[in-house]
Amino acid sequence: MKPQIAVIDNNTLNCMALRSILCDMLPWADVVTYNSMEEFDSESHEMAVHFFAGAEIVFRNLPMFQANIRRTIVIVEGKNTTFSLSGFRTIDVTQSEAQIVRSILRIHESGHPSGHHMAHAAADGSTAQVLSQRERDVLALMVKGYINKEIADRLNISTTTVIFHRKNISEKLCTRSIGRLTIYAVINGIVDIREL
Repeated sequence: MKPQIAVIDNNTLNCMALRSILCDMLPWADVVTYNSMEEFDSESHEMAVHFFAGAEIVFRNLPMFQANIRRTIVIVEGKNTTFSLSGFRTIDVTQSEAQIVRSILRIHESGHPSGHHMAHAAADGSTAQVLSQRERDVLALMVKGYINKEIADRLNISTTTVIFHRKNISEKLCTRSIGRLTIYAVINGIVDIREL
């Protein structure tokens, strides 16, 4: 049975978005969403390795989440949202997908400096070889936020060639989402999370 990651938030869109991102990032886990603590029963609690919980839900169920503070990430909405309980890590779900991915990767790295399952996809090194070296170079610059012209200048190639490589990368990895491309690049060692 797969370990479970529980996303508990009364905002259904937050649940759906985080579930999609986490399923891409952590294929070894079963990501399950709940819209309330009533839906999330004690049996689910025992199976969960991490909790992504809305701030309101954490406040209402503080003893449970304080007992699991290292496994809890609090979902906040917007930069102006303050979460005053110390020790809890937070993630702002109003950011872009790429920023949310970076935040999750940073939280993961701070909690699991040795990797803890994140490198699972690249364990034999074969998945990263789907891309040519030049595509890997282009991908690394893409996920760092460079635009086509900047990538072309840095790699000493034409903008048309960059666009061609981007198209190939998207086809090979079956996604155009910069968030998913970032996940792929970090998991496969193409970029270091500290470079993002």
